[in-house]
Amino acid sequence: MFSESIIDAVTRQAYLETHYYVHGDLPMTLHVGVASEPLAAYYKTMQVNCCTFITACNPYSQSLKNSVNAERHKVLAHELRQLDMKFIESTGQHPSNLWPGEASFLVWNLSLEDSKKLAIKHEQNAIIWCGSDAVPQLVLLR
Repeated sequence: MFSESIIDAVTRQAYLETHYYVHGDLPMTLHVGVASEPLAAYYKTMQVNCCTFITACNPYSQSLKNSVNAERHKVLAHELRQLDMKFIESTGQHPSNLWPGEASFLVWNLSLEDSKKLAIKHEQNAIIWCGSDAVPQLVLLR
């Protein structure tokens, strides 16, 4: 499935197991490969057909200080605003809690290609992208 990726199997598995928490008025938790009814309902409310779960924290899964991650998160938020994107504060957290939760965003109606470009710009290994079926998919970028 991911045979051409340089991302090691342990890290890939961690991405698959992570809980992707979406905050806001209608909080929900996304799981890779599992259709989300709350997300599908949000699609109708937001009048969109896709979304991306993205972070700028811990580039290439290298742990950074909280202050550095907070600044990277602010830069990504600023960029999303400049692009006139609608987004919700979110957090990616592995259930083992061995890795700190990563401040993230769920971004509405950002195409897969634009999502990849944005994540690559922010030095990420992967994104979670959801198409019109509201099934979160792990998309490796390296």
